[in-house]
Amino acid sequence: MVSGGGRCKAVIFDMDGVLVDSEELIIEAARAMFAERGLTVQAEDFLPFVGTGENRFIGGVAEKYDFAVDIVEVKKRTYDIYLEIIVGRLKPLGGVFEFIDKCRERGLKMAVASSADARKVAGNLNEIGLSMDEFGVILTGEDVEHKKPAPDIFLMAAKEIGIAPEDCLVVEDAVSGVAGAKAANSMCLGITSTFSREELCGADFFAADLAGASDEVLDW
Repeated sequence: MVSGGGRCKAVIFDMDGVLVDSEELIIEAARAMFAERGLTVQAEDFLPFVGTGENRFIGGVAEKYDFAVDIVEVKKRTYDIYLEIIVGRLKPLGGVFEFIDKCRERGLKMAVASSADARKVAGNLNEIGLSMDEFGVILTGEDVEHKKPAPDIFLMAAKEIGIAPEDCLVVEDAVSGVAGAKAANSMCLGITSTFSREELCGADFFAADLAGASDEVLDW
């Protein structure tokens, strides 16, 4: 159900699972990194940490196996592998460019607010051919101390583009991201690329990808 009392003036996009179909590839990279260190982990081990940033994404799995890591070192190695394997494989999710065109036509401001590090954000956008100049601001997990589900990154994005949080639509695919968006008092479009509609039940709108998002998500 739609809630809130604002009017859509800006769209804040998460990246992984919203703009790009990257979850399987970052899991592949992280599993390869762990394998280099002699630990076999499963793809499903990462699911509880989706959307929380790579420190927690990798660190949470290491904790599960009681496997000591230097998070700075293993994250760098994971990104090294990831940026190699995405070439020619990473794809935009459905409707990304068309949805951005709709936002531009409506005069809406746009931002990216991703829990990933800047290195991954830049690599992803470059690989799918989406210019960073499309967005008024790009924030990453390195810009905030408290990651999603805290609202900090969304509040910062709204402030930097000069729009009140209640006048922003946040597009998220992760449970933690939806929680953060609602804690920021923003409207939220839940993209069911990673989690089910039931798991993203706090969102105001739902779509399988941006191609499936109705005009209502921008016209409230």
